[in-house]
Amino acid sequence: MKNIRIAVVGYGNIGRYAIEAVTTAPDCELAGVVRRSLENLPEELKNVQVVTDIRQLGHVDVALLCTPTRAVPEYAQQMLALGINTVDSYDIHTGIWNLKQTLTPLAQQHKAVAVIAAGWDPGTDSIVRALMLAMAPKGITYTNFGPGMSMGHTVAVKAIKGVKSALSMTIPLGTGVHRRMVYVEKENGFEENQIEQAIKSDPYFVNDETHVLFVPDVDALIDRGHGVNMMRKGVSGMTQNQLLSFEMRINNPALTAQVMLSAARATTKLMPGAYTMIEIPLIDLLPGNTEDIIKQLV
Repeated sequence: MKNIRIAVVGYGNIGRYAIEAVTTAPDCELAGVVRRSLENLPEELKNVQVVTDIRQLGHVDVALLCTPTRAVPEYAQQMLALGINTVDSYDIHTGIWNLKQTLTPLAQQHKAVAVIAAGWDPGTDSIVRALMLAMAPKGITYTNFGPGMSMGHTVAVKAIKGVKSALSMTIPLGTGVHRRMVYVEKENGFEENQIEQAIKSDPYFVNDETHVLFVPDVDALIDRGHGVNMMRKGVSGMTQNQLLSFEMRINNPALTAQVMLSAARATTKLMPGAYTMIEIPLIDLLPGNTEDIIKQLV
């Protein structure tokens, strides 16, 4: 079978790892990278085709949208209108259903597929939560993140006026409650109080305990490690006290990029439309033929 031609749109934290995921996949090939500008290209892109318009790459099967979450809807609509499948890591949980409703008719019209929220949370963690629910239908699931760097929250802070650089750390307090520790390197001429208020009123932070600390050098603090601990105490049939747990410690952007690549593979097997990861058959995320996968895993 022909390799899946994939374009990486954006070259930030996730985009760098997306290239690694694509180039190491046995059934994929890198069509190129799409950036807003061709100026100041990083040295590692010197042997990669870099363009400002995805149409300059020729045939592309799937676009990995490695852009800030708030830019995803615009980019997804542009790519789907060209008949190119899209995968994103949109992480505003409350906006996922609305994004799905927006992209579904467009994808169907242009015979394309969009996989939205294809990171690890939302994304693969959503699949684990669904499995836990299937195993213990009654009960409570607690999802505890971190401690670690949240890319979505960090990008949201960097977009605030007066912020030169930023780092948002997620600190788990237990039972699904979290504290946000936000480290900000501010630009000259801006008031700390105004920046702090803007951060705490942003939708990314408004529902959590948030502390804003101003520091001279954010780069000295950055560690992209993250993780999750998920626990469910529930009931199977009439049997109570079923205890389920899932835990991982990971490099945040690397895992996000790998999940996006797996979702890109699935787009080639799905009917036109927009999907979240819990709607995709797990086998569609994996390379290889059905018989071999079943013999290996079942």
